[in-house]
Amino acid sequence: MLFFYVRHGDPTYNPDELTPLGHRQAEAVAKRLSLYGIDKIYSSTSNRAYQTAVPTAEILKKDIEKLDFCNEGHAWRELTVVTENGRKWAFQDEDTRKLLLSPEVLALHDKWYTHPGFKENNFEVGLKRVAKESDQFFKNLGYEHIEGTGTYKVLNDNNDRVALFAHQGFGLAFLSHILDIPYPVFSMHFDTTHSGVTVIEFKNEDGISVPKILTLSNDSHIYKDGLPTNYCNYLRF
Repeated sequence: MLFFYVRHGDPTYNPDELTPLGHRQAEAVAKRLSLYGIDKIYSSTSNRAYQTAVPTAEILKKDIEKLDFCNEGHAWRELTVVTENGRKWAFQDEDTRKLLLSPEVLALHDKWYTHPGFKENNFEVGLKRVAKESDQFFKNLGYEHIEGTGTYKVLNDNNDRVALFAHQGFGLAFLSHILDIPYPVFSMHFDTTHSGVTVIEFKNEDGISVPKILTLSNDSHIYKDGLPTNYCNYLRF
């Protein structure tokens, strides 16, 4: 199986929808994915993610199945911190970033959220929710997560190409769990851009699959269509 994780296009968050640029990004990624061929299309229940998925579904004549556990509203309540300047993702707040990268937190590995510095936060609740729902999602696709090993038991070997259109904040927790990379490490060292495509291969090796990222947040479709290749509208490559 090849799994495609696609972050939504350039958005407005209130109202929850794509900007004109975001719609063009969605059309660009649809042309790219239609060349690959996608067998199943899933989307977060947020409007911006669904709007990003629509052009791909239209070209390939596929239905879109919505998954509420991917909605970033849930992750926003669980994986953020309240600061003097408002609520921020844990990986964006300067003080929290320092703690996430501290030797004490990193030494706790996948139980990092038990550090006393996080006792007022909902990180444990959020990560366990994402883990439970993600594992059920992949089990339905034919791959049962053997948590903590970086491997999956192959229940139904297949060559399906599956796309999920969702978010950055949710996605960093989702991808870190899929790969069994502790969230502090993944969220601090990796990121995704608007309409970026992450491809993960689930290869069957004697009944076990070790998911491998083949490309992370690739935006070649943006370049091909002559759209601005700015990372999240602020860093020009």
